[in-house]
Amino acid sequence: MSVISKAEVEKVASLARLEITEAEAEQYATQLEQIINMVEKLNELDTENIKPTTHAVPLTNVLREDVAAEGLDRNLVLKNVPDSQDGYIKVPSIMD
Repeated sequence: MSVISKAEVEKVASLARLEITEAEAEQYATQLEQIINMVEKLNELDTENIKPTTHAVPLTNVLREDVAAEGLDRNLVLKNVPDSQDGYIKVPSIMD
């Protein structure tokens, strides 16, 4: 069984540039210990004949039909823009 120490949690937090308190380090060490114990328990199971899955429940995407639709009226759109030219929205240049 692996043991995660408070010092290890503090070292990882330091490497990740995270500030944590002593109490948080202790809490995270306990939580990580519980996670590792659960994973070790799961590793004891025989999964030789279990088919791999990507999701526990079968899912089906429901997609709408891709149909062309009428767009917005150009004059109505251009009425709401600060500047336009030749039927297009004019934006400030970002390159010299």
